[in-house]
Amino acid sequence: MNIPIFGILSVLCYSAAATLIAKDLFARQDRRPAPIRLAWIGAGLHTAYAATIFLGEQPFNFSFFNAATLVALVIAWFLLFAALDKPVEKLGVAVFPLAAGLIGLDMVFPETQHPLVTHNWQMSVHILTSIVAFSLLNIAAIQAILLAIQDQQLRSHHPKKLMLALPPLQAMETLLFQMIGTGLFFLTAALLSGFIFIEDIFAQHLAHKTILSICAWLIFSGLLLGRLRYGWRGSTAIQWTLVGFVLLLLAYFGSKLVLELILKKT
Repeated sequence: MNIPIFGILSVLCYSAAATLIAKDLFARQDRRPAPIRLAWIGAGLHTAYAATIFLGEQPFNFSFFNAATLVALVIAWFLLFAALDKPVEKLGVAVFPLAAGLIGLDMVFPETQHPLVTHNWQMSVHILTSIVAFSLLNIAAIQAILLAIQDQQLRSHHPKKLMLALPPLQAMETLLFQMIGTGLFFLTAALLSGFIFIEDIFAQHLAHKTILSICAWLIFSGLLLGRLRYGWRGSTAIQWTLVGFVLLLLAYFGSKLVLELILKKT
């Protein structure tokens, strides 16, 4: 079975899972096992898709869409494991279509190879912790957006079916800060490994990534500190979460987007 088959089947499973979750949300039905089971199958096929690329004859293609697909894979796995003991599977209505879309784009737009196998273990640690941090804080950003919509609709006293199907506001907010705390841990590890293992982390091609990542770290750290000392929550938490994530998005994918897709440079 070749790589496109794994990708196509994964897209189909993710899409079916998201469709069933959306249907349950609007019908306000109780949790059903079928959507999450399809998502598990989709994530397994997604893993096979990435692993086949990594273990194939060609080196792992760490270009824009392939890196984005790998991030989506980590996000999907985190959500699935979190759903084992938390009522968060409804977030799949946003996460699974995102994963399916990125796999599709990766298959439709093959890009110039950016081999990862040439990196030593120190650089691999830096890349891995960076991907995990970005993935966790990506879920936190999605959670913050849903939290903002949920809060606004509850205040207007006209909540939609989608928002009523989500966990209670307090539970959503607690989960948000748990995700931010875990994501910040990995972001700290990514920055420390970068300072230790990369010879010149402020080199011209890395300076913007380093500065933006440090700014994001300061925002997320300040948000957690404000939560502990001053009880920050609600709109404050949502706004700063989204600001921090946008900075990380620019740091991780901004240059890749400009260089690889717009300027066509490798």
